[in-house]
Amino acid sequence: MSDLQFKSLAELQVELGRRIRQLRLSRNIDQRTVAEKAGIARAALQNLEAGHGSSVQTLLRTLKALNYLEGIEMLAPEPTVNPLALLKTKKAPQRARHRRSVQPRKPNL
Repeated sequence: MSDLQFKSLAELQVELGRRIRQLRLSRNIDQRTVAEKAGIARAALQNLEAGHGSSVQTLLRTLKALNYLEGIEMLAPEPTVNPLALLKTKKAPQRARHRRSVQPRKPNL
């Protein structure tokens, strides 16, 4: 189990900022360049990386500027249907029918 689950919201913001900073540094790009490419103020990027209050728009613009849109997919993946889970669920009948009673046939004589 990840230790992220036990962190507060403030700690999670700091962790997210740290990871974005690491991503930026691994691409060898300075803050000014990323901020210009993202169309945000350098102070907004500094706040994001420091884990201070930041908007979702700043996060998305930064991820796009870092050419890391797969981060969105990891953050909120598209829900899929598990075929095995479908087999385990019992479906209700789509149409209810009146049950006929079966009566024995009379022999033709």
